[in-house]
Amino acid sequence: MKYHLINIEQSADWDEWVHTAVNYDFYHTWHYHSLEKNGEPLLFVYEESNVFIALPLLKREINNSGLFDLTSVYGYAGPISNLKFSEIHDQLLENFKDAFLSFMKTHGFISVFSRLNPFIDQKILIEKIGGIWDNGKTIYMDLSISIEEQRAGYEKRLGRQIRQMRKMPYRIKEANSETEIRLFTAMYTDNMLRLGAGQRYFYDENYFLQLLSHRGNECKLIVIYLEDEMICGAVIMCSGNMIRNHLSATANAYVSHSPSKLLTDEISLIGRQLGKRYFHLGGGLGGKEDSLFKFKSSFSALLMEDSTWRFVSDSLVYNDLVEKRNESANLNYFPLYRVPASALE
Repeated sequence: MKYHLINIEQSADWDEWVHTAVNYDFYHTWHYHSLEKNGEPLLFVYEESNVFIALPLLKREINNSGLFDLTSVYGYAGPISNLKFSEIHDQLLENFKDAFLSFMKTHGFISVFSRLNPFIDQKILIEKIGGIWDNGKTIYMDLSISIEEQRAGYEKRLGRQIRQMRKMPYRIKEANSETEIRLFTAMYTDNMLRLGAGQRYFYDENYFLQLLSHRGNECKLIVIYLEDEMICGAVIMCSGNMIRNHLSATANAYVSHSPSKLLTDEISLIGRQLGKRYFHLGGGLGGKEDSLFKFKSSFSALLMEDSTWRFVSDSLVYNDLVEKRNESANLNYFPLYRVPASALE
């Protein structure tokens, strides 16, 4: 089979493949994967007739089994190529499928989970393998329209609030110092504790320091001050034609003031200054149309389908692993043999 694997030690090779792709995201890069602690990063690369398809993944051991599975980083990853998937002929897509299934069988990978990138036509490829799962809707802004038209699309009350905030003595800036990163980390941690977030959503100061040290300047920390106090902030990602709010937080004492509304509007301006076409706001938690989804939809009515890839390569072994988790079969979780114990209570 015409595939090979790039490991995390091969930084130059990894990013050469990614940067050659016709469309990629910061979530695909070596730098983002180098910060990952929840698995061993690898880049699966299939080549044929001057066409390549690359798929970044994380290898994880399944406890007490001698087996492994594959997942993806937090964010929007999935396969990329030097051609749009719609331009790749059907037989090559089939050949990728055969190569990838052979790879999974050879290395004992029982399943693969990846969140797909809604701005890359990945479904054309993944449909060949199977396992596409509906994860609700995701929201975005079109930054190619005028700022007046963009803001006219805000929910009316939101528009008024942002206009009022623009008159307040808030100071918005890009933060670069270690002191500011430390302040943001503390604010972010407090935010996650207040929300009762799962452990996967917690990041330490070193993580933010390394993330923001990226030489390509694709990650920025944008913060809001009221006088000398940092009250809100977000790590934004600026890659290709896209800008995203990756991780954000509001100081507990200012949650009722909703400075995140002003920050979201400001990020759209930064995207315009950087020449980006889209501001991807994302969706609700777990694909639900919850309060987070409602907040984001107050900025834009533009929606796209959000999907995950949930594929099982060996059903017999998978089902045996699931049985050991007792009453987990009806939960919307994948893979089910990794369902948290708290979800079974």
